[in-house]
Amino acid sequence: MEVAVYETGERMAEAAAERAAQELSQCIDEKGRATFMAATGVSQLRFLDALTRNAGVDWTRTTMYHLDEYIGLPASHPASFRRYLGEHLIDVVHPGTAHLIDGNAPDPSAECERLGGLLDEDGIDVAFVGIGENAHLGFNDPPADFGTDTLFTVVDLSDTCRAQQVHEGWFRDVGDVPARAITVTIPGILRSRCIISVVPDARKAEAVRCALGGTVAPTCPASVLQTHPRTYVFLDSDSASLLDQQAVSRWRPGAT
Repeated sequence: MEVAVYETGERMAEAAAERAAQELSQCIDEKGRATFMAATGVSQLRFLDALTRNAGVDWTRTTMYHLDEYIGLPASHPASFRRYLGEHLIDVVHPGTAHLIDGNAPDPSAECERLGGLLDEDGIDVAFVGIGENAHLGFNDPPADFGTDTLFTVVDLSDTCRAQQVHEGWFRDVGDVPARAITVTIPGILRSRCIISVVPDARKAEAVRCALGGTVAPTCPASVLQTHPRTYVFLDSDSASLLDQQAVSRWRPGAT
């Protein structure tokens, strides 16, 4: 794992986007195509903006997978991740194929099986992920299941996770936030050949310290990133504020 800390969120986003574009383009050069997984949320907006402005990626030769989605929330809702990805990624660069999670599917378990079959066949070259305020990865809240053999699963969202969605302005109060979601599992995320984690803002500082400065444990889902052979973590000075230098240097930091 490599960790890079940047003075501002803007510089962090540009650097993460450059790395992401390089990884995608390299896969396209080597295999003729690239598959990627996209996260959502306020923390990913600058990164996705910088990435979609990068002219070096032939998006027509990419396949996109969707990291997580609420169950029962219409795609037209402002907080729908399908809507978010449409506005900030799909309708901007037009990937060759986009596999979105249908949060309104009549049978969420069947939807997990459908997507899991596609993902198992395609594989993921590059995963774009954030880290939640409670250190969740995708919608895998603590304690996360590190041992499941499924790639997508239905989860119950914790109160802390739901409160984060209110703090970010997606919902008026916790009661409006759906209680369940579909998410790629922790083993599903770890199948990715490369993981790019973009984590700005001071509100993520405690989760970053948990993920990078402590031991790997289901109680801190994002700590599992320490076990992946090709993970790049991009932080700004605020999200890295609780890390000591020894913790950062342990992960071979990039340019600041």
